[in-house]
Amino acid sequence: MTEIVNGSGSPGRNVLVTGGSRGIGRALCIAMSRDAECVALTYNSRSADAEETKSLIEEAGGRASIHRMDVRDPVSVGEGLNSILAAVGHVDVLVNNAGTNSDGLLFDMDEEKFTSVVETNLFGTFRLCRALAGDMMLRRWGRIINLSSVASGWGGRGKSNYAASKAAVNAFTRSIAIELARKGVTANAVAPGMIVTELTDAYRSLSGKELLADIPMKRFGTPEDLNGIVRFLASDAASYITGQVFVVDGGLSIN
Repeated sequence: MTEIVNGSGSPGRNVLVTGGSRGIGRALCIAMSRDAECVALTYNSRSADAEETKSLIEEAGGRASIHRMDVRDPVSVGEGLNSILAAVGHVDVLVNNAGTNSDGLLFDMDEEKFTSVVETNLFGTFRLCRALAGDMMLRRWGRIINLSSVASGWGGRGKSNYAASKAAVNAFTRSIAIELARKGVTANAVAPGMIVTELTDAYRSLSGKELLADIPMKRFGTPEDLNGIVRFLASDAASYITGQVFVVDGGLSIN
């Protein structure tokens, strides 16, 4: 069995984090680099941010490579994966973090706005899992960690597209976990609550005080609050855990 670093790491293994240029993705890239042989991170349009993430990883003593990928586009996914596999050889840990939102009330929600969110959050996750799970099964070891949201369980005003996409990610994760389990590959989801990122800026500016009152810990989360659970799920220590959704929300969903 591979040695565990600080109880959570997987030395010598390669990690892919989609949407790793900023926010939660950047925090996960830096945290995962402590244990990984190399972290491959993807970005869509913000190359300077991706370069900054890479620099931060290297300053912390890790190795990283950056690759452009639009998870909504199957061609871009294929080209990005070719670039990643050429750089690192294979992927042991896949973290599907790339995500977006585009809020709007039902009667103002056009199909393009709905489809764009579902394409990114659900289809992007599907495309990466489908492309990499086969090799993980052949190698008889792999970790898939899909970023969901507490919105998958309780929705939200103007969030029908986002909540639906994340609920689907949960169901998708549970289903592939069953398919992959016998080959040593686990699949789990992590559902953050209100984390301070650009993605949540608008929602927090409109509803921040009311939402904060509902969080038992009385604070919003930081991207780094996700690091512990994701590093654990990527490790050998989590080898008997699959098909689960782990909520990280300061108690919001139980209040």
